[in-house]
Amino acid sequence: MRLTRRAFLSGGAAVALSATAGLTQQRRLFDSHCHIIDHRFPIVANQGYTPPHFPLENYLAQARPLGVMAGAVVSGSFQAEDQTYLMDILPKLGPAWVGVTQIPNDYPDAEIARLGKLGVRAVRFNVFRGRIDSVDDIVALATRVHSVAGWHSEIYADAAALAPHVDKLSKLPQLCVDHLGMTEAGVPVLLDLVAAGCKVKATGFGRVKLDVPKTLEAVARKNPNALVFGTDIPSTRAARPFEAADIDLVERVLGQEFAQKAFWDNPLALYRVKVA
Repeated sequence: MRLTRRAFLSGGAAVALSATAGLTQQRRLFDSHCHIIDHRFPIVANQGYTPPHFPLENYLAQARPLGVMAGAVVSGSFQAEDQTYLMDILPKLGPAWVGVTQIPNDYPDAEIARLGKLGVRAVRFNVFRGRIDSVDDIVALATRVHSVAGWHSEIYADAAALAPHVDKLSKLPQLCVDHLGMTEAGVPVLLDLVAAGCKVKATGFGRVKLDVPKTLEAVARKNPNALVFGTDIPSTRAARPFEAADIDLVERVLGQEFAQKAFWDNPLALYRVKVA
């Protein structure tokens, strides 16, 4: 299915929304990118940065009023390869919530399977914040975790840096790129990956260096099933933290039908979550 300019314009005109409480209550959101920072568990300074305590209850206090009903808790650079915080959080959240973790390249298959049973659905490669993997290492681990537990792979990188590797990355069972690929220079690379089946997180609007509305539209035109929305709460190190208006922006650009895909349908499919 392809979007037309007319469809975008009519959709946008139909939903000139403001962030009113009534409209927010009508939305169902899957938050595909949030961080829980609980200092009861290991926290590792990354590039000299240690994030403040932001436990589960703080996140839920911000997310629930937005209409968040399900989501993915994503391991940040400052959590390194710790799994204990996910083991604590995911059972508390229940089956509508999943984890995205970071693991070493030699992590045992049995442990991958164990995390999968806990609710972990993806492995993350945080290239932007200093994890240096060769593309061959990324491909090898991404292929293995998919074979063992059905996980997809998520990559946090300036998409422009991925340009030499599009062919290899396109062959992965399933790839998702964080934060719209971060930069304007990365948009053509991002669209090449989307054409090959890659998913894209509509997240981190306050941290990217690109035209957010134009990039959202370009990705959705290439594949309306590609975008998955997330809040990026608590927006650590972002120039601007998440705002409720970011939700309205997605709906204004995409129109209600395709925004619904990004808010709910697409992430449910990507993370293999079933919600009654």
